Amino acid sequence: MDLPVMPPVTPMLAKAAAKIPNDPGASAWSHEPKWDGFRAIIFRDGDEVVIGSRGGKDLGRYFPELVEAAREELPDRVVVDGEIGVQAVFDGVRRLSWDALSIRIHPAKSRVDMLAEQTPAMFIGFDALATRDKDLTKEPFSVRREALLEAIPGAGRCRVSRVTTDADLAQNWFSEFEGAGLDGVVSKRLDGLYVPGKREMIKVKHKRSADCVVIGYRVHKSGTGLGSMLLGLYADGELRMVGGAGAFSDAKRIELQKLLEPMRLDPDNVAEGEPSRWKEKGSAQWIPIRPELVVEVGYDQMEGPRFRHTVQFVRWRPDRDPESCGYEQLEVPLTYDLFDVLEGQD
Repeated sequence: MDLPVMPPVTPMLAKAAAKIPNDPGASAWSHEPKWDGFRAIIFRDGDEVVIGSRGGKDLGRYFPELVEAAREELPDRVVVDGEIGVQAVFDGVRRLSWDALSIRIHPAKSRVDMLAEQTPAMFIGFDALATRDKDLTKEPFSVRREALLEAIPGAGRCRVSRVTTDADLAQNWFSEFEGAGLDGVVSKRLDGLYVPGKREMIKVKHKRSADCVVIGYRVHKSGTGLGSMLLGLYADGELRMVGGAGAFSDAKRIELQKLLEPMRLDPDNVAEGEPSRWKEKGSAQWIPIRPELVVEVGYDQMEGPRFRHTVQFVRWRPDRDPESCGYEQLEVPLTYDLFDVLEGQD
């Protein structure tokens, strides 16, 4: 492989902000939907294709259908930045599915090949780093965007994210496109260069809170303290698991285990639940407790009846009755079909 920009490349990153930028008198911004998938940079030099992850690993072994798509749909010599996503249908609407995407990372080639057929991925490009023999990283985004549209002109497995310079329209997208499984809005300066590893973009993500019942916990992998707190919500009188809260400090983990351990329903047994796809075997085991405590957590969005990602502990809610914590409190996004977001590319 001999390209003007060679792997590995750490992608340009974004810093969080409370609102979509629209500074009067400042250089213009380009806004686009925030695709919640696996960040990836595709390098193609003829038949050679590398799909670099944010950490520099080649994702091509897990997404062979995207390697083939790159050979069939992209120019012979190109480097494009974007996101890998997998679609699923929820209530008749196509959305990005984090669960379907997550299970694509599997060590067995036979399973990788099976999933490539059953849940094929797509690549959504939003920047171009090189075309032919030209390094575009020193060019403004306005130039890189035109190169991206030339590199990905079709509607195959490789697509292009839509953009706008209208901050009000971007704000509408922020609300509307969540129904397609998107995560917010990303903004770039039209005159900005591509700076690998630097937080030169702005991201505005969905943030919400919910009151949940603590139904159990997992012990930390070290064997000391609480690793994660398992949460539930009531639906039709039944308490259903909706996800977990984690990322506690060492002191907090020990404090929480001391709090919850006396509430165990059966001190001698643990329950088996859905295992974490990112942890070692055995992480499916958890310890049920009496459903008496209510906690407020911060979350970004739902996928079906569960939180899409691990949620953040905010505070205890001793004023809330556990039975009052139901799904009706959750903010339900508008339903928006994934391929309607990919405007003009069907």
